[in-house]
Amino acid sequence: MEPRMKHPVRVVPDAYKALAALSAAVEQAGVGKQLSELVNLRVSQINGCTVCCHMHARDLRKMGDSDERIDTVAAWRESPWFTDAERAALALAECATRLADRPDPVPDDVWDEATRHFDEKTLSGLLLSISAINVWNRLNAAVRQVPES
Repeated sequence: MEPRMKHPVRVVPDAYKALAALSAAVEQAGVGKQLSELVNLRVSQINGCTVCCHMHARDLRKMGDSDERIDTVAAWRESPWFTDAERAALALAECATRLADRPDPVPDDVWDEATRHFDEKTLSGLLLSISAINVWNRLNAAVRQVPES
């Protein structure tokens, strides 16, 4: 597969700067890098973004995350390798990604569980992280971006 065009963030460099600034802000909000990468991987799986699935799984491995966790993030509900906080973040990520799948995109039980584990600043960072990876997934899918080997 070949990309349809040069990646939009290379065509509009200020867009890359804005997305990079958003990622930096997320890190300052207290969302740990490992949690952010888990969420990025799960959202990318939902959106079918090969580039991001490859990159975030690779980055998790580089950070020392286990193959068991990386290999089962798509089935996190049934997997024994995730903490309650990670489960809350993954549930929120799935809901905030699949907005049209239900009348109430982020149900109160999902929201309430997330607020049990994250303070307002960290939860804000998590929501921004989920939003950012959705932007990257959509750009990559639209232009048929391919992963680097």
